[in-house]
Amino acid sequence: MLLWKRASGRARHWGQRCGARLWRGEEGIGTLEIVLIAAILIIVALLFKDWIMRFLNELMGKAETKAGSIFD
Repeated sequence: MLLWKRASGRARHWGQRCGARLWRGEEGIGTLEIVLIAAILIIVALLFKDWIMRFLNELMGKAETKAGSIFD
């Protein structure tokens, strides 16, 4: 168990160092890239808004039906 904790702690520390280096370095994601990704996600959401809403309503309806049958 102690060996596992040491290994997971080292892996977490390595991941934090690599993540910090990625965000601070020139290879990191810039503000422009984040804005472009957000804009594309918003446009896709607006284009498929009706389909997404129908899908979520059907999904919630099925979940409500299943939950009702479980608790009855």
